[in-house]
Amino acid sequence: MNNTNRALNRIILAITGLALLPAGVLAAGAALVPALAEQWTTVTSGLLERWRHLLATAPAPDPLGSWWALAVPALPLLGAVASVVWLTRQGGGRTGTAALAQDPELGDTAVDVSYLAAAVEEALEGNRAVVGSSLTAWRGRGNRRNKRNTSPKLRLTLQARKGASPREVADLAEGLVCGIDALLGHRSTVLVRIGSGPRTKLARAHRPG
Repeated sequence: MNNTNRALNRIILAITGLALLPAGVLAAGAALVPALAEQWTTVTSGLLERWRHLLATAPAPDPLGSWWALAVPALPLLGAVASVVWLTRQGGGRTGTAALAQDPELGDTAVDVSYLAAAVEEALEGNRAVVGSSLTAWRGRGNRRNKRNTSPKLRLTLQARKGASPREVADLAEGLVCGIDALLGHRSTVLVRIGSGPRTKLARAHRPG
């Protein structure tokens, strides 16, 4: 229910894993096989010598010494910054608007998700099968560019009390969804999650009579 590109995430993780796997195998082999360790030392010595020659091609004022000493570390730093930016953009799609109705004459009418969340809490007041609830709204995929054409999706989370009948909680969730549809005036997409949490563990068990 968010804008995370899961396929792209898996591809990036697979490429990263395939790139790190040979490095790990070589490091382990260098520690276990003396011949491979000698070869590794020869290769690294050659690379270090090339690095010294490269530094001499772009001299810079002290204490920098060479512009390459600044450019090469800057590349991983830029990659790290890009990774942080990319990670912060994952998920997303959460919105405070549960529904949006458009009228050319009257304008747009938005229903805040807190209104529905309060209605859900009121409907659950005094119910012994559920100890907690939450209601959030999410924009579906592709809605960032065209937020008006697609109604937000809702996620209703119920924390069932210990010993509560699963059938009772499921029927309760179905009734809540119907109540949400009645408040909005149209059928909406609602993901219902029934689980447990800290309040469930601390709450007293409920046995249906």
